[in-house]
Amino acid sequence: MEIVKSILDIPVQDPQAEFSSADLTWKKFGTAEHQDDVALIPYTRVNDFIIGECCNVECPTRFHIERGRKRSKGSVKEYKNDDYLYWCSFGPENYGEGGGILPSRKYRLNTRFKHPIRAARPQCMRGCTCHFVVKRLYTRPSLVLIIYNVKCHINKSGFVCHGPLGKDTIGPGIPKENVLGKNIECIQQYCGSDATFDTLASEYVRKLGMIIKRSTHELDRDDQASIRMWVERNKKSIFFYQDTSKMDPFILGIQTEWQLQQMVRFGRHNLVAADPTFGIKKLKYPLCTLLVFDSRHHALPVAWIITPSVVKSDMSKWKKALNTFCCPILFSLWLLRSSWLRNVVKKCSNIEVQREIFKRLGKIVYGTWSSVNTSVALEECIQDFVDQTAFVDYFRSSWMAKIEMWLLTLKSFPLASQAASGAIEAYHVKLKTKLFDDSHLGALLRVDWLVHKLTTELYSTYWLNRYADESNSFQNVKEEYIASTSWHRALQIPDSAVTLDDKYNLFAKVASLKGSSITHIVWNPGSDFAFCDSAWSMQGNFCKHVIKVNMMCDNDKACEPSMSSRSFGEIPMDLWKKPMDDSILLDESVAWSHQMLDQIKQLVELNSSNDIGIVVNNMPLKWISKKGRKFVGIPASFPALPSTSKSNLQKKNRKWKRLSRLR
Repeated sequence: MEIVKSILDIPVQDPQAEFSSADLTWKKFGTAEHQDDVALIPYTRVNDFIIGECCNVECPTRFHIERGRKRSKGSVKEYKNDDYLYWCSFGPENYGEGGGILPSRKYRLNTRFKHPIRAARPQCMRGCTCHFVVKRLYTRPSLVLIIYNVKCHINKSGFVCHGPLGKDTIGPGIPKENVLGKNIECIQQYCGSDATFDTLASEYVRKLGMIIKRSTHELDRDDQASIRMWVERNKKSIFFYQDTSKMDPFILGIQTEWQLQQMVRFGRHNLVAADPTFGIKKLKYPLCTLLVFDSRHHALPVAWIITPSVVKSDMSKWKKALNTFCCPILFSLWLLRSSWLRNVVKKCSNIEVQREIFKRLGKIVYGTWSSVNTSVALEECIQDFVDQTAFVDYFRSSWMAKIEMWLLTLKSFPLASQAASGAIEAYHVKLKTKLFDDSHLGALLRVDWLVHKLTTELYSTYWLNRYADESNSFQNVKEEYIASTSWHRALQIPDSAVTLDDKYNLFAKVASLKGSSITHIVWNPGSDFAFCDSAWSMQGNFCKHVIKVNMMCDNDKACEPSMSSRSFGEIPMDLWKKPMDDSILLDESVAWSHQMLDQIKQLVELNSSNDIGIVVNNMPLKWISKKGRKFVGIPASFPALPSTSKSNLQKKNRKWKRLSRLR
């Protein structure tokens, strides 16, 4: 091809609609020693060219500005062009196996120029070398020169590194039915029609499908080696990792970039809940999930910890790495309540016995804040229902040894309300559905399978739910997400559908929304241990009927208060207990009580006010900095204080400084 030595000899091309490099005629521009493939197009068509390049069928991608230089008019005295380096977003770094980031850069560039096409997530980069330069000509600003340095989407080794032809993406895309049909067709061609052969072929294809499905997560036959390889490839999604040794147990802490963002957004100086004991009996190592509550009070998983150890020293390692000490951690009764209710229903056939046992167990738990002797109360309960041998044997073997520990924890941690417990339950149910869906693969005892399930299917589900809710798109996904907790389903039940027993307050009736002839009965209304005869409740879950009845019982003094209300009531009572002697301890109690009361008042005022400026102006002033005692005003995000009061305080501050120097 002839080498063009002047830009003036390059023809201007202006294809129709969006176009790519395949639609342009490229010229060799440069010298005999070095030439580049170039094309000249109008400046207004740059975006069309970039979009066309992104829609490459073999290697679909996005291009980001890796480096740019734009000069304002009159800023230079000699001929220099504005130029931008566009790079495929699967490069230039390689975060895949055996890759690494550029030695001169430890972070992604935040480049926002004329064409703000963002780079992909760093974890997706595979060292693609495809890139081109766009030069806006200084003397002909209506035109741009495109210099395509590398057109192929390949890495430094010369292999296709992403797209359908990439080695990490090549895999089975053929339905299992098609494979089975082709297999049986070949067998019949040589062996004739035989039911036995057809059955063997079906079994062979099924096993082949299992092997293919396992290949997505089994990086090595040895589970421990497979996890090491996964950790090496996904360092950006790991906040703590400790391999198994003679002295230390296995600990793997997973948190993606998006999960970190949600934790900072919804969890900082707020609440963090834990679902700590999932899969104790079925998984190789139990799974602990840390949850925050979003704007709709749904539980979002913001971190997963896989470890067999519950020792405090081991837990402190990953908690310190995750920095959860600044957030109060909620303790939920859901797991204890669910386990008891599920086994009461399973092991006791009479429904009247079921609700009486469950009510007695609830009274024992409520007795934590009174002078009730737990051991004596449990023995009396067991003696009263001694004929229910199946449940008594279960309770003695599973709970008698650790019930004291559970009840002590109730008094040590803030308790989750029914809304929070319902959100935790919804997450637990979804997690169970996702994980145990593949139990037929025999993969429950592999950690790499668990990690794959969490970081692909479960993670993407919650990401899509939040995206649908915040962008008001995917209405079916959004509606299903909103109604995924029992608390939100309970809000749909009108008050008129609930009938309370006025005489003895023993039960409540809830008319079903599906049909007026269907009615559910809730026994022991108002309590966390209320018992409903609905199918969902019989499985050990918080049903919408129990939550709705308890909502209406909140202001009824005849009903038993919820556990979270009892827990909240005990905290100020402990603070306001007068010390034995009139000492400094009394002063501390009074000071703490007043401070807590002020904070509660401010919180109530903030939630009920429509004008945040009024709330801020009423806030007390703060003084910080031991040296100088500088005045600290309201943060910039809040409305400013009146100028007169601020100037007066500044005068007092200067006067105070002069007095302190004299001293």
